[in-house]
Amino acid sequence: MGLRGAVRLRFPVMLLAALAVSGEAGATASPWARTPEAAVRLVSASEGVGNLDRVRLGLEFELAPGWKTYWRSPGEGGLPPALDWAGSDNLGKASLYWPAPERFTILGIDSVGYEDRLLLPMDVEVPQPGEPVRVALRVDYLTCSDICVPQGADLALVLPAGPAAPSAEAFAIDRWRGRAPRPEPAAGRAELVGEGDGAVLRVALPGIEPEDIFIEAGGLAAFGRPTPVAGGLTVPVSWAKGGPEGLLGRELVATVTGGGEAVEQRLQVAPGGERASYGIAIILALALAGGVILNLMPCVLPVLGIKLMHFAGLGGAGRSRARAEFLAVAGGILFSFWLLAAAAAAASQAGMAVGWGVQFQQPVFLAAMLFLLLLFAANLWGLFEIPAPRFAGGLRGGPFLTGMFATLLATPCSAPFVGTAVGFALTRGPLEIALIFTALGLGLALPYLGVAAFPGLAAAMPKPGRWTVRLRFALGLALAGTAGWLLAVLAAQLGWPAAFGALAAAALPAVLLAAWARRRGRVLGAGAALAAAVGLAAVAVLPAAMEPAAPEGRWQAFEEARIAPLVSEGRTVFVDVTADWCITCKFNKAAVLGRGPVADRLAGDVVAMRADWTRPDPAISVYLARFARYGIPFNAVYGPGAPAGIALPELLTEGAVLEALDAAARHRGG
Repeated sequence: MGLRGAVRLRFPVMLLAALAVSGEAGATASPWARTPEAAVRLVSASEGVGNLDRVRLGLEFELAPGWKTYWRSPGEGGLPPALDWAGSDNLGKASLYWPAPERFTILGIDSVGYEDRLLLPMDVEVPQPGEPVRVALRVDYLTCSDICVPQGADLALVLPAGPAAPSAEAFAIDRWRGRAPRPEPAAGRAELVGEGDGAVLRVALPGIEPEDIFIEAGGLAAFGRPTPVAGGLTVPVSWAKGGPEGLLGRELVATVTGGGEAVEQRLQVAPGGERASYGIAIILALALAGGVILNLMPCVLPVLGIKLMHFAGLGGAGRSRARAEFLAVAGGILFSFWLLAAAAAAASQAGMAVGWGVQFQQPVFLAAMLFLLLLFAANLWGLFEIPAPRFAGGLRGGPFLTGMFATLLATPCSAPFVGTAVGFALTRGPLEIALIFTALGLGLALPYLGVAAFPGLAAAMPKPGRWTVRLRFALGLALAGTAGWLLAVLAAQLGWPAAFGALAAAALPAVLLAAWARRRGRVLGAGAALAAAVGLAAVAVLPAAMEPAAPEGRWQAFEEARIAPLVSEGRTVFVDVTADWCITCKFNKAAVLGRGPVADRLAGDVVAMRADWTRPDPAISVYLARFARYGIPFNAVYGPGAPAGIALPELLTEGAVLEALDAAARHRGG
């Protein structure tokens, strides 16, 4: 063949190759992979990568008439699409946005999925922005009509390093992404009623008029077609494994559709019917016992001084006055618990995160408590007396305020049974919340109610004298020490300069109020109020501190996503949820976690994770809610023998921790 003939032959080949390369580089949709039942292709929302650190892709399905494919949770039958990105280049993790599905019946089986057409939007990370992205996707999916046919396709797409201009498919990807459920706060409630095949889930969704609901329970159960009832829906349950006990207390993901919109909520499963009646009786008993034990917890000990002074001050007093004083303390405790119950019920109904002791995460609250502690210390030192409020019925205001103050300082502690009771209450309605918080308050107030019932115990005390002056001074020092603890907590949140500023803002009003109480000067009183307001406002607008310090020593930062992979490798994981304001947490560290054989085990082959809840952290709140816990301390152990985790009691013991570590490390069947 001559040169001219060779050129003639080579030119078409080069032209075809150039067209192929340019077609690959500029394509924003892969070819359709077709079968008689369906077709699938991969599309991109941009023509190039540009400087994007993630690209928007879509997996588009066309289904033949009468054929359907499945959602991520397909119901009683079916399989969701499986995606394999092996072979891709410059491509990272993919986040899928599942459009709201439909419910249909195939061969008598209730299933959830799509028909006619589906575009599954996704955001995919680009590890090296500005570099080309080559996508290699293997998708396996199931199509069903009167029969079911498994499908599979290998799809490829190349995005060049050029400008990230919108593609012709961008609008469709955005439109289908808009059909994905909108996440909403957990305002709904779910109750499990009945047993076995007759079990149903009663779901209440305030403010929503649902047409359908699709519930996911991590494979424990499947949920059928809902039936509207007054106040919500009833959803039939069929058990995949286990039974009702595995579902109680678990967090479910619910996709709710209605009015052309879809929302996603998380529902905590509580017992209903006879099980609920039995459960509420047990929980009320636990709440009462937990309130009694709360009197002995270290969080309440700082106000022991105020309690002792009221007790000592009644020496030689009449029985009626002693009874009235202690009833006032009990009244202050109950009043505070009712305020907490009202706040918890309102926040729960509004879908806000609530918990036991979470107010200690707020700098304004800490500054206010710092002010009150200094105020009470000055009162014990005799700088002034707190005048009686009108609602105290003519008594000195001290006893009633003492009860309220004791309640506020009790909330950083989660005594035995308190966490269980509060966790149950916060998954229920306002009535149950009120009953359980009242039981907690009665438990904390029980010692004072006991003295009120037998006032001779207080009246028999020696009359106040020089010994009470010395006691008042010593106990005032204890309260000042508690103020120092709160100052350290505030410093952990805002830094020491801001904390000292808050101390000055708290100390100045206390001094001015003391002076006002002695001189009755209106100017000083107004100055005290102004200084308090300015101090609290300053703390409210102070910037938060930078990221919390890394955990010390053997402890690693808490990452819930790492737990399952570590367990699959045969590792044991110990999680400690703590905070600087949680005194019980510090007791657990000093008495159990930081010494002896437990410390040796944690320093050995156990992966020890520490979650710092000193400041608000939604990830930690969600993690606690999975165990129906809303307060700390909280500890859990994971391992091959306990992949779902073993929750430990609030007050740790060496034996309980070692037993849980052994059980978690034990392989199933071993």
